[in-house]
Amino acid sequence: MVWHLQRIVNAKKSLKRTLSSSETTTVPKGHFAVYVGEAERKRFVVPLSFLKHPSFQNLLSQAKEEYGFNHPMGALTIPCSEEVFIELTYNLQSS
Repeated sequence: MVWHLQRIVNAKKSLKRTLSSSETTTVPKGHFAVYVGEAERKRFVVPLSFLKHPSFQNLLSQAKEEYGFNHPMGALTIPCSEEVFIELTYNLQSS
């Protein structure tokens, strides 16, 4: 469990350049914004290249099942924990 938490902390540090949790950050060309979280949602800016990965497509399918086209935050909302999302994006960047 400690190793898992340490990996998440390291992933957050290494993804700082690609993912942004700032509400005021503009979305650069080739990226899109998503909201992630179960209770408190945070905004992340991710590269469009993530859309081609099956694991990210699975998250999008979950969002479709959960929210349809009515996203409560006004943008794409992904129904998973922040830690799961960060770990997934870390793995996508590493591949």
